[in-house]
Amino acid sequence: MDEQEYQGTRQLTNEEQANLSQPLLGEVQRLLAKFSQDDPELLWALRRKLVKQLQAEERGRQVDIRMLKMFKRGEQGEKCAVCKGPLPEKNAVLDRFNGMKPYTRENTRLICPSCDREVQAQRGYR
Repeated sequence: MDEQEYQGTRQLTNEEQANLSQPLLGEVQRLLAKFSQDDPELLWALRRKLVKQLQAEERGRQVDIRMLKMFKRGEQGEKCAVCKGPLPEKNAVLDRFNGMKPYTRENTRLICPSCDREVQAQRGYR
């Protein structure tokens, strides 16, 4: 398997956070309050649905992610793409080479949790 170099994800600048992200969040919160009509249970349900939909838009559907993990496991011969050790039955991690692109066969590798922690640390994630 060809090793690909990780491409970092775009981060918002302080100015973008202040001028774009915060006003957007405020508008979403205003709309959630409007549509929930002071019903705290409906507000909770709307928030939850919105989070799930946004996450699915970025990551893809869970069923597709599971299928991709199964494919990668077979493609990699049940071995971690980094350390080449055996992949655990559970908790193997799909690692994207380009975090801003979707989970695809070309943009991912399957790694063990230990290697995932190391890779995340190298990339500066906490």
